[in-house]
Amino acid sequence: MPVSLGLAGVALISATAGAFFAVGLTSTPLMQRQLNADEASIFSKGDRISSRNLQMPELTRPVNILVLGTKVLTSDVKNPPKDLKNLGYHALVNSFDGLTDTMLLLRFNPATKKLVVLSIPRDTRTEIPGRGIDKINSANVHGGPALSARSVSNLLGGVGIDRYVTLNVQGVETLVDALGGVTVYVPKDMKYQDDSQHLYINLKAGKQHLNGAQTLQLLRYRYDRYGDIGRIQRQQMVMRALMEQSLNPAILGRLPKVLSVVQSYVDTNLSVEELAALVGFATQIDRQDVQMLTVPGSFSDTRRSKVSYWLPSSNRIETMMARYFDFGTAPQAEDLLSARIAIQDSTRQTGSTEFLLERLHAAGFSRITSDETIREPLKVTRIIAQQGDEDAARTVREALGFGEIRVESTGSLESDITIQLGRDWEQFSQKQSKQPDRPGLNTASSSSY
Repeated sequence: MPVSLGLAGVALISATAGAFFAVGLTSTPLMQRQLNADEASIFSKGDRISSRNLQMPELTRPVNILVLGTKVLTSDVKNPPKDLKNLGYHALVNSFDGLTDTMLLLRFNPATKKLVVLSIPRDTRTEIPGRGIDKINSANVHGGPALSARSVSNLLGGVGIDRYVTLNVQGVETLVDALGGVTVYVPKDMKYQDDSQHLYINLKAGKQHLNGAQTLQLLRYRYDRYGDIGRIQRQQMVMRALMEQSLNPAILGRLPKVLSVVQSYVDTNLSVEELAALVGFATQIDRQDVQMLTVPGSFSDTRRSKVSYWLPSSNRIETMMARYFDFGTAPQAEDLLSARIAIQDSTRQTGSTEFLLERLHAAGFSRITSDETIREPLKVTRIIAQQGDEDAARTVREALGFGEIRVESTGSLESDITIQLGRDWEQFSQKQSKQPDRPGLNTASSSSY
């Protein structure tokens, strides 16, 4: 459902505009680390990204923001705070100097009214300028946000990065609480204990409203077969939920409280004016125009190397950057019917998978596999462009005749398109069965898909 400001939204913006100025709506960046001239120049391409109108700042051009999430322990720093020195375990420290557990490149595009979120796995194998080949999450340790930006830019073919935001993991908990929590479907029971860090994760599967501490447990859990990639999928799930539940005109009235969190746990070269322009833009975009991707690649063979890497695919990165970041040359169109399709059934209803097969085979798709069922009961079928191929997702949608398209990486890792089947298939199939000339092939007896 589109987020529409309308007259009420305009009135709300007018009423809360004073709050922004009260917290210092200036062009001064909210920086806690200083960049030298060379480091600052990495982010200066394109200069201004916003302007003020009579009421609120507005985004004036497409902008790429690098987001770095750090988790720093007392054992990671030479001089931890005095109150954390003798606790007997590795406590979290509010610092920006550690490894980056989370890396995102966001593209806010006022021309298309779209927001793109590209997740960069922390174990991505790449060249760190001046350091050689390493995991990309080490760039922040050696050179802060500037070296991280250079490394990400190189990985993605040279794309420009306009600003950065570094968020300490402790800030995530406080930020979620400031936004009133988040309602999500926890995909499975999650239990993990690490006494050395006092990390205790204990979540039950199911739909629930999580506070900041519980959300942090969900985001930090990575103890399953997909490791950090599985965690990225859960991060995207939480980000989408936060956007749908929090990014509306009401958030403007809570921004002073949110900004107090920003000042404590965030280091950024965004000014308050630019931050307000980005939030204002985000409140006006439709849900389907938030597109979430992951740097394409594959797991390394740990039998050959003791170090586990995410091995990026340069060809697929080039395609993704052209499609979603307006950078580089768009690739030649591929045969959409050759897309790898995975089916994840949430209904557990007899005949559901066979119904999908019938329609997909009739449309000419052949590379179809049945993946694990999902526990979340879905009312509406999700057609997920797992690798960012929105055209292929549309072709699948046309073949099925129902479902909603999502550009995100929350489906089957080995697929191009993941169909997460919801209960809407039953209503559609009933309508089709009443038609005398129902199209499609009868593949109910087929065991090969």
